[in-house]
Amino acid sequence: MGEVEGRVRFPLVVATATRQTGGVIEDQEQCYRAVSSRDSRFDGWFVTAVRTTGIYCRPSCPAITPKRANVSFFATSAAAQRQGYRACKRCRPNATPGSPEWNVRADVVGRAMRLIADGVVDRAGVTGLAERLGYSDRQLNRLLTTEMGAGPLALARMQRAQTSRLLIETTTMSFTDVAFAAGFSSVRQFNETVREVFAVSPSELRSRRGREPVGPGVVTVQLAYRKPFDADGIFGFLGMRAVPGIESWDGTTYSRVLSLPNGDGIVSLRNRAEAVHCELRLDDWRDLQAAVQRCRRMLDLDADPVAIDSVLGADPSLAPLVARRPGLRSPSHVDGSELAVRAVLGQQVSVIGARTLAGRLVQAVGEPLLHPMGPLTHAFPTAAAIAELDPAQLAMPKSRRRALQGMCAAIAAGDIVIDAGADRDDLAARMLALPGIGPWTMSYISMRALADPDVFLPTDLGVRHGLERIGLDGSPAGASAASAAWRPWRSYALHHLWANLSEPAPPAPNTNTNTNTNTNTNTNTNKETVR
Repeated sequence: MGEVEGRVRFPLVVATATRQTGGVIEDQEQCYRAVSSRDSRFDGWFVTAVRTTGIYCRPSCPAITPKRANVSFFATSAAAQRQGYRACKRCRPNATPGSPEWNVRADVVGRAMRLIADGVVDRAGVTGLAERLGYSDRQLNRLLTTEMGAGPLALARMQRAQTSRLLIETTTMSFTDVAFAAGFSSVRQFNETVREVFAVSPSELRSRRGREPVGPGVVTVQLAYRKPFDADGIFGFLGMRAVPGIESWDGTTYSRVLSLPNGDGIVSLRNRAEAVHCELRLDDWRDLQAAVQRCRRMLDLDADPVAIDSVLGADPSLAPLVARRPGLRSPSHVDGSELAVRAVLGQQVSVIGARTLAGRLVQAVGEPLLHPMGPLTHAFPTAAAIAELDPAQLAMPKSRRRALQGMCAAIAAGDIVIDAGADRDDLAARMLALPGIGPWTMSYISMRALADPDVFLPTDLGVRHGLERIGLDGSPAGASAASAAWRPWRSYALHHLWANLSEPAPPAPNTNTNTNTNTNTNTNTNKETVR
């Protein structure tokens, strides 16, 4: 999309074909021009390894730009670490937003990277990760090493190192507790990794922290993002749908209960000038990495807003909406199974109605928290609990009860897994085979639970109204035709159309008064017929 100081294209292209064996970026000259510009938009796309100092940095590092002959560029921190480089203490390259590439890619490497970030290797080992993806350990290691420059163990090790740093700097936990909470198998391994990655001991890291912990049992994390960031839009979207008992929104802070692999937790999120301030209270600190990554995905913090806005803004019909909300995000969800349940509950009812139904379900079969906080009192019900619920307790049409409990039974049995590593096509085939799950519901689940950036809902009532408001054909055929120009970011176009319905309709002669209805706020746009 243009040039950075007339020298380097942005966004940087780092697709599979541009990498060499070992995870080294092929277009080294383009990367060097990006480093010379010190543009923070490139942070997270690659790291710069400096041979003369033995360190690697983010592209925007304020240090003096090294000579071209002295640098190499790697796709991941783990690849640089594997070649003997350590992280820069000044720019902290591990604290950048993640690569937006993993939001887009649905291949095995993309799915593996999302699962590693969620802590699957720490919980189930490389064998568990490989089985989840349908590959052998050896095949998966070869795939990741060839493309990313590091295998699953090395990539997971970098995740553990970053988790360790968070716990060291923001809690008073003993180093032994930090080591095991971060996923290390021994204190010795923890000490060696921290020294190797950060070139300081755990004690030195703790002594350098700039502030005291906020309180016992609380970890604070600053979640970095790429600007621009439409915080009002995404927090408003989540707050509007907050379910009593598990979520709250006071206009400034969004809080919710997290159901994590080793226990429950509560997260409180609010936007600040440079990052989202995140406070976590966890039953088990081993869940810290998963909690942070799921919050990042929910808020779509690894997205590349400049690239997205440049594509959508090129359409004259959509350009005014993009200009009104630069950096709009496509919210994901922290729990795929919960999102699927809420999608079915919301079929053919208002947003308020869907929220009420979900709240009743939480109170009926949700597990009370060991450590409730204000209005946050329960965890969302498990799929097994909903599947076993007396149908008479579900105040909805019989066909929808059957759809909800049938889907939950399949999730509880393990026949359907809805998480960051799900194969989108395989999941769609399995879900659409279930009674009462049609294309609208599956597409919504793909957008919100799988963070698919290229979902569009041509039969959606809100889409029809949104397209008509900007002067386009709102019929399903017209919607599909218009959306072709918005690939691969149609999910973001969808949210622009929905968000625009909350704005006053522009004055125009013979304007249909129905287009002034705030469909996104008051009406669930799902008009899918339940089979």
